[in-house]
Amino acid sequence: QVHLVESGGDLVQPGGSLSLSCAASGFAFNNYAMYWLRQAPGKGLEWVSIINSGGDSTVYADAVKGRFTISRDNAKNTLYLQMNSLKPEDTAVYYCAQGRTKTGGLKSESRGQGTQVTVSS
Repeated sequence: QVHLVESGGDLVQPGGSLSLSCAASGFAFNNYAMYWLRQAPGKGLEWVSIINSGGDSTVYADAVKGRFTISRDNAKNTLYLQMNSLKPEDTAVYYCAQGRTKTGGLKSESRGQGTQVTVSS
């Protein structure tokens, strides 16, 4: 059974940085692409970034490109999201989710409980 636990969310000032983590268990982590998603207050679920199973291919949403970096440590079954130059519009609950294959196929229902990121002065 897929189990994903996000952590690292906090209140941060605009321009600041945060690093999120996602601990995975219950499946062969190194065989699947992984995603970061987010949901802002009153809005739908938004795709943020994807990384392939090997960690050598990444894609970002335009809204975060150049500011966020996704990475993974397959030895530790952990997914990361480094967020720099944070903006108020980055405020959201952030989720990690499993892909169905090595390269994609989001399973949004696999996401964990999420971690709150609030960007405010």
